[in-house]
Amino acid sequence: MPADPPPVILSPLPYEPLLDERPRNRIDLVVIHCTELPDLDTARRFGEQVLYDSGTGNSGHYYIDRDGSVHQYVALDRVAHHVRGYNPRAIGIELVNTGRYPDWLATGSQSMREAYTERQIAALAALLNSLQRELPSLKFIAGHEDLDPPQVPASDDEKVLVHRKLDPGPLFPWDRVMKETKLERLRPAL
Repeated sequence: MPADPPPVILSPLPYEPLLDERPRNRIDLVVIHCTELPDLDTARRFGEQVLYDSGTGNSGHYYIDRDGSVHQYVALDRVAHHVRGYNPRAIGIELVNTGRYPDWLATGSQSMREAYTERQIAALAALLNSLQRELPSLKFIAGHEDLDPPQVPASDDEKVLVHRKLDPGPLFPWDRVMKETKLERLRPAL
């Protein structure tokens, strides 16, 4: 029997009304991210930064903190900016995790050492199952690293190429998550 939907703390970003609207029946993909930041407060500040002429910035729809609390920053009927080329069809779920912080693209920062908490993964499984019940069109799941694989010059040595995105990273328990959802793993040929 699927877990009950997790309680969701609504925390809309100030620019949420400026994000493009979309029909919910076009959402067929969940993209799993990690914040690569030290905590939820820092992730919120990054999400609030206006980066585009539209008055919007980068953000996922949901954030899951280490304690398993689920925060919704962007409504599902709005297009959040979280992954190149897939935003109109995707829901972004960010797990709070330090990742490669603070030197994301430095040569010595290319391993991810923080494990995801049991509470985060349980909350993620419950959220995924709840979203599947709410959105019959939802079929696929991918990691950010699956959809945005380009390499870029390292910030401290331009002769060395590093991955632009590595999240959710090698410590993300894909096997467990895939056992707890009916979503199919999307790995496009790039």
